[in-house]
Amino acid sequence: MIATGLVKTSYSEEDIVFLLKDVTEDFTESTLEEREKAVQSGSHYAERLPVEYRPSEEYTKLYKESVEKTKEQWSYFVGLLTERIHLHAKTDDVVLVSLARAGSPVGILIRRYARQTFGLEWPHYSVSILRGKGIDENAMRAIRKWHPNSRIQFVDGWTGKGAIQTELTNSVLSLNEKEGLDLHDDLAVLADPGACSVLFGTREDLLIPSACLNSTVSGLVSRTILNDRFIGKEDFHGAKFYGELLGEDVSNDFVNRIAACFSQTAEAAGKEASSTPVTAERTWQGKMEVEEISKKLYSGTNHQLIKPGVGETTRVMLRRDPWKVLVRSLDHPSVQHLLVLAEEKNVPVEVVPELFYRAIGLIRSGQET
Repeated sequence: MIATGLVKTSYSEEDIVFLLKDVTEDFTESTLEEREKAVQSGSHYAERLPVEYRPSEEYTKLYKESVEKTKEQWSYFVGLLTERIHLHAKTDDVVLVSLARAGSPVGILIRRYARQTFGLEWPHYSVSILRGKGIDENAMRAIRKWHPNSRIQFVDGWTGKGAIQTELTNSVLSLNEKEGLDLHDDLAVLADPGACSVLFGTREDLLIPSACLNSTVSGLVSRTILNDRFIGKEDFHGAKFYGELLGEDVSNDFVNRIAACFSQTAEAAGKEASSTPVTAERTWQGKMEVEEISKKLYSGTNHQLIKPGVGETTRVMLRRDPWKVLVRSLDHPSVQHLLVLAEEKNVPVEVVPELFYRAIGLIRSGQET
């Protein structure tokens, strides 16, 4: 029995169930200045929401072109990731738990591939995980209660320097020790440029088109909220539904376009999965580069001000007020949307050819992350 009072979403319940409390009518967004001031006074970043970025016509055009150009490539990587999940699980009884929001469309695609290719119906939930707070324990208890013997597989969109992987590992250890939930921290991601996940579709630092947008490619669901004024001890973490953006919503269009390519890419994905290692070692190579940059630019004091990888840099540009963006090259397709955003927001871009990542966003000292 799924809990009531959950946040609305533009996805079908067949694709995904967000285990997030609906606070749409109670919660209002804060300006960048309000959020910065609150965090500097000791508030956690999840106590407030940023104002949703409304993309320009040029940026929207770039997003659509990106989906069209890369849909087969990402279809292949989704298939490869799903094949690896299935082999790694060693069972057909898998429950997908995507990390809101970036993991949600990826989880839907994995579920659809598993149904189309293996004939399996993997339940799929999306839950909140927050840096410094961990995963929503109430949500995980509920999932384990509903699926007492299933192999739970966590899913996210991409990795940066591995902060969420670390949070997940700590949460899994804690819940297993306290409550014996039999969870695993082998996070599955579509792109793992930081080399901090063991299950992935690719370790190249490429643009996943869903990273270009916020709620309009994530079921019209906001970032997750953890604020004592609205979230009780027995509640799931919260979120808002942006119904006013329904006309701009591309959430289902995004997953439909990629899923439509499975018939063309599944055979190659299956062959690759069966001929290569299912998992790979976490080397944390990206985190090491972040530490070097931190020493040079921030006196090594705060790695949270450095957001590495195309996906994380995109999020910085959509939500923050960065002071600079570093790119390996100006010519790669995966950074063109960043150049548009940088021009719109008057953020300087510096080319660093020896960069490990394809792009890195740098947050001003004193801002929250």
